[in-house]
Amino acid sequence: MISTLQKTIRPVRAVRGLHKSAVEVLKRPDPEDTVTASYGRFISEVKPQHLSSLVLHRSKRMVLDSIGVGLIGSTTDVFELALQHCQHMYAPDDISSVYGRRGSRLSPTLAAFVNGVATHSMDFDDTWHPATHPSGAVLPAVLALSDMMPNSKPSGSDFLLAFNVGIEIQGRLMRFSHEAHNIPKRFHPPSVVGTMGSAAACARLLSLDHSQCSHALAIAASLSGAPMANAATQSKPLHIGNASRLGLEAALLASRDLKASPLVLDAVAGVAGFDAFYEDYVPEPLESPNDGHVFLLEEQDMGFKRFPAHLGMHWVADAAASVHTLLVGLGPGTVSPSQVQDILLRVPKSNALLDGEVTVQSFTPAALRRPDILALLSRVRVEHPHDNPANFNSMYGEVQVTLVEGEILKGRCDTFYGHWRNPLTNESLRKKFRNNAGAVLRSEQVEGLIDVVRGLDTLGDCRDLLSQLQ
Repeated sequence: MISTLQKTIRPVRAVRGLHKSAVEVLKRPDPEDTVTASYGRFISEVKPQHLSSLVLHRSKRMVLDSIGVGLIGSTTDVFELALQHCQHMYAPDDISSVYGRRGSRLSPTLAAFVNGVATHSMDFDDTWHPATHPSGAVLPAVLALSDMMPNSKPSGSDFLLAFNVGIEIQGRLMRFSHEAHNIPKRFHPPSVVGTMGSAAACARLLSLDHSQCSHALAIAASLSGAPMANAATQSKPLHIGNASRLGLEAALLASRDLKASPLVLDAVAGVAGFDAFYEDYVPEPLESPNDGHVFLLEEQDMGFKRFPAHLGMHWVADAAASVHTLLVGLGPGTVSPSQVQDILLRVPKSNALLDGEVTVQSFTPAALRRPDILALLSRVRVEHPHDNPANFNSMYGEVQVTLVEGEILKGRCDTFYGHWRNPLTNESLRKKFRNNAGAVLRSEQVEGLIDVVRGLDTLGDCRDLLSQLQ
């Protein structure tokens, strides 16, 4: 027994030596004036009345769009793989609903995971600046947690408050870094700030106290991060699914008083906290919601995609569509490859030209194999001008088409339709939702969801929303 104990003590001493700086941080008191504590207080103290009418309007548009892309995402192969994995590898726990699958329910954390995967499975979900996909990491977790509450469901205003807290925390964290303002190279942002946003939203919905909210963020930081190398693979939607799921788990663990670093958001010499994800991290405390706090969604609208593709492609598509208009006019018509000698794309380091638009149907296998598409692709060249930064707030897309007879046509897009500076109209957003949700729901359900989300802030509880997702 003694020899066993001695063997145990040696590695423990070694670990203490290796992590001396981390231990010193843990020994410090939990001061009330830290950045981490300010975030915990904000999450615990914010109330529905702190949301302006503009924030409510914009966030309801986000909820509607996110549900729509999640519903059409439930038809994809990667969603089916994730759902089958959860159904086969985990014990049944029929609590929280699964997008688009009538009668299918999972545990709250697994439902948050698969619905998050569905939301990002087509890269069709909303985008903000600094670059991230904010809704997909938060909404599935808030929906799953609402399903989990057995006796009384959250009111619509409490639901929207939790959602907005999750969006706000993501935006604030990304503003700690200039690196985060550019198209990411290291970590996929939703896997970092998305997990934190999910934890914050769920902590708010659970009515955790300020200390528990701080610990929920710190726990979430230990569950965050996925490399950009997987951004162009089937694993990319897992980033959103895991962010939603693990943020929910972090809040639930904090509700049981699991503790983590009280300084995770602070810059502490000698030990990395959240600054492990951003090399130029300069944190600032978050002011109280009672001191005139202005939500970021008040100042900057959300970007909504018109078709499922990387955001950068939307500049190119709008530029190409303008060249299409020059070639065939405003009416219907297509461009023949026989007209085109060369296509030059100027983008940071297509179908729109042929058809004048890009839609979900543009990405079907049959559409991608069209002879006209393949013929034009063989004539495409790409340039990366120095004046075109890899930044979704300042980049542009330019298409130059040289015709066989020598004429040169140019199209340029500085702000595509759907960008936060040029947002979709309510009519366009509802059209997108009807097309997406209509892929799996009956038309009356689709219209019912539009009505429910429109009046979400007035609902006594959110059962009407939860009941119409399958």
